[in-house]
Amino acid sequence: MIWLAVFPTLTVLQLLLGSLLRGTPTVLRTLVLATIAVPIVVYGLLPPLQRLHRQLLAPRR
Repeated sequence: MIWLAVFPTLTVLQLLLGSLLRGTPTVLRTLVLATIAVPIVVYGLLPPLQRLHRQLLAPRR
């Protein structure tokens, strides 16, 4: 479930910010992307995914 949120988020951020971060050191680029991606994933994407997961696994009444 985490990969369903992390991979697309990092891909979109890389597409959006790749040209701005081109030429920066790898560690700095990773720091910037992680600083943006982690809150998006933790607060924006994982809660709805967890609710969906619970609904899919809930016993049918």
